[in-house]
Parts: sequence; C-alpha cells; structure tokens
Amino acid sequence: MAAKEEKGKSRVGLVVSDKMDKTVIVRVETLRRHRVYKRPTRQWAKFKAHDEGNACKVGDRVRIVETRPLSREKRWRVAEILVHKEMAEIQPSEIV
Repeated sequence: MAAKEEKGKSRVGLVVSDKMDKTVIVRVETLRRHRVYKRPTRQWAKFKAHDEGNACKVGDRVRIVETRPLSREKRWRVAEILVHKEMAEIQPSEIV
C-alpha cells in the first residue's frame, strides 16, 4: 500500500529549533542565480511547522507540507523525518 499523496506545497529543510511544544522551526535553503552577476546565491527562509509527537530534534532533515492555519504563524506540518542527526551522548562531567 503506497503512502498517501500530499496535496499542496512541500519543502525539505533542517530543524534549527525544537524548544516549543509540538512546534519546530525549519530552515529551507534555495539556490538562485543573481539577476545581474549570474552567480548562484543562497537564500533561506524559516517556517514554523507542527510536530505532533515532538519527534524532531535540532539538526534533523525533514519534509514539511502546507496545511490550514494552525496558529498565528504556523501553516506547515512535518510530513516525515528524512535524516536523524547523530548526537554524541556525552555528559558534562566526562569533558573535564
């Protein structure tokens, strides 16, 4: 059985903050060609996305899809986590 096809816009980005409850901030980067100099320029935008299970952590690569307004600034929802960021399990006492 195939996954449900999502309607609307879809973006892939990096989670930069997970400090809110059921909300993550996702940074999406795009490469555009400069109008005058014809050089690639990197542009980025931040989106607040709904994360129902608080599964996303900082550094994860996720796919977000457009949805109805969920709050004043939240119009996106996390569809899937593509890559989990590997975090080192080290305690502050082990550093010294």
